[in-house]
Amino acid sequence: MVKNILTVMLLVFITRISCSKEVLPSKPVYEMSRLEIDQLLTDVSQKSLTISERINYYSELFLGMPYKLACAGDGPYALYETLPLVNFEETNCMVFCEHVLALSISDSWDNFFNNLQRIRYRDGIIGMRTRNHYTMADWLPENSWLLDDVSRKVGEKYTKTVTRTISHTEFFKNKGITDIRYVLPDRELTIDYVPTEDLLKIKDNTRPGDILALIFANKTNIFSAHMLMIAEKNGEKYIRESSNSKMSTFDTPYDEWVRKIKGTDRYIGLCFMRVRENLDRKGKIILPREIFKLKE
Repeated sequence: MVKNILTVMLLVFITRISCSKEVLPSKPVYEMSRLEIDQLLTDVSQKSLTISERINYYSELFLGMPYKLACAGDGPYALYETLPLVNFEETNCMVFCEHVLALSISDSWDNFFNNLQRIRYRDGIIGMRTRNHYTMADWLPENSWLLDDVSRKVGEKYTKTVTRTISHTEFFKNKGITDIRYVLPDRELTIDYVPTEDLLKIKDNTRPGDILALIFANKTNIFSAHMLMIAEKNGEKYIRESSNSKMSTFDTPYDEWVRKIKGTDRYIGLCFMRVRENLDRKGKIILPREIFKLKE
């Protein structure tokens, strides 16, 4: 009887691995053409996967993609940053998260492209002043139609708060931009975070597909230093990121990453963002036109 149960469990495990391998393409996303990505989006959208599961899936296809800080901008007709709106040749931490998130809610290249702009820009209006520059002050609030801040839920009793003032005026002045019409006013914000020393304790509360913000210590005008993800492979959790530490996109076992980050006093902890429960359903796709209603 016990032998039969073990045999069934082994078959289920092998089947799950096989199914996972069946949906993986033969090459990483940075070696694909737009037509290939379009077909991949169509194929994956027809699988019985949640958005979080697709985040885990698509982010793996970025592994090995070169890191470059200046890799995306506001397009060739922009005044200031004329880098492309989409870049599958190189990435940085925020662009990586944005591209993966947009892929994970889309079923075609066109829908991916338009969803990406809704994620990157306030109301999808492309421009330097409307880009969601600050992760915790801009990016997360503007994407609350899709993501929840679950830092307190993940951190439970270990959760702490930090308050800082965000100034878009100073941000743009430091970039040499003097026309600050339509710029958001200075704001004092308080956020939840999980301290670095407690991250191993709350590991079981994290989920594959969670998007993370690494929070600076000793800064008064910015929260997030870096964006990352929780990934899972073969039942093990990893931190998946694009970083200048290796000039690449790569995985680090969760425990190893936490031990490393605890060894520095540059950061105080992590914020956790997660796809909203009502949207994180198998087969769920979000069309660009539907975002207006989701934001109501």
